[in-house]
Amino acid sequence: MERVVVYDSFDSLPASCQTLFQRSCAQAGVFLSLPWFRTLAAGAFKESLVRIYALQSDANQSVHALLPMRVLILAGRFFSVRQLTAAANFYTPLFGPLVAGSVPVPSSLRRLAREMAADPGCWDTVAIYPMDRDSTVYAAMQSAFRRAGMAVQSYRCFANWYLKVDGRSYDEYAASLPPQLRNTLKRKAKQLPADRFYMEIITDGNDLERGIRAYHAVYQASWKQPEAFPQFMPGLIRTCASEGWLRLGVAYIDGQPAAAQVWIVAGGVASIYKLAYDQDFAKYSVGTLLTAHLMRHVIDLDRVREVDFLSGDDAYKSDWMSHRRERWGLMAFNLRSFKGIILAVVHLAGRPSKNFLLRPLKWGRAVGNRIFSGKFFSGKRDSLQA
Repeated sequence: MERVVVYDSFDSLPASCQTLFQRSCAQAGVFLSLPWFRTLAAGAFKESLVRIYALQSDANQSVHALLPMRVLILAGRFFSVRQLTAAANFYTPLFGPLVAGSVPVPSSLRRLAREMAADPGCWDTVAIYPMDRDSTVYAAMQSAFRRAGMAVQSYRCFANWYLKVDGRSYDEYAASLPPQLRNTLKRKAKQLPADRFYMEIITDGNDLERGIRAYHAVYQASWKQPEAFPQFMPGLIRTCASEGWLRLGVAYIDGQPAAAQVWIVAGGVASIYKLAYDQDFAKYSVGTLLTAHLMRHVIDLDRVREVDFLSGDDAYKSDWMSHRRERWGLMAFNLRSFKGIILAVVHLAGRPSKNFLLRPLKWGRAVGNRIFSGKFFSGKRDSLQA
């Protein structure tokens, strides 16, 4: 027999749950690992309650499936919505349920979905994002929500560019880059003499805190907006260092940090997580030179099979990468909840159906117009948008 147990923090998980996390990290990567979730929750889950759904065996207490979630109250102009959402936010490049290899995926996710639908919390909506649309768990999760009596909408989160290394050396890979990028690398490398320019890659040790300071100096001098959660990136860098995942690249011009990039290497995959450069040094293409330096390191030394540029369809990413895929999300509407029904109508029904279904509610023309125009909620969702 199996039962679903709900835990309220990543630090309170029993050893059986931690074992499944370890196995999933080895197979699916860093962003489904326990160190990742602990760091994300500590640094970027402001005022939210964690709920980790675990499908456990009564016989031996082994864990067959895990789904880390959290509770959000989405403030609207006319009412608030209780959403059970993925333990994810805009820092998350990939999410999904964790299922042990020895159990069927569809039946395990159906048990979790039924538990979420019947949870005393009475969620109006359930959101899971960003997922690999081509994975087994994506289709199984979609089906599980429907079989639990929910209406389901799928949506695109973002594009994801990645490189299949295919056993090549860096020099072999570099020869395949677009001519314009190859020329830029050659010209800019000659433009900066060794006595003015050098690059380093920090992985751990005594240089770590110095590397974090250099990263912050570059980030603050870049074009990027300030971090919504300032403590998250230092925490992530330290976590990655302690796990042996960190590749923190810093480029210096005349002794000053000019560019910085945070790469995460684990399980044969190098993930390009954060990059920035000081705008005062833009003419030197220092960020491009640093990317090439890190590429050489992860291909020739780490021997990765894949380099992942994570989220975003920026044009420059296609110059470095070889393949493109998309990450998608699922929104499930709880039809046992009045608000869930209203939101399902708003999101899923065509305009004639909306008019027919909303008329008996007698909310008035003004409210209906705000719903149809997409302006019903005034608060921002703490999630990736389609």
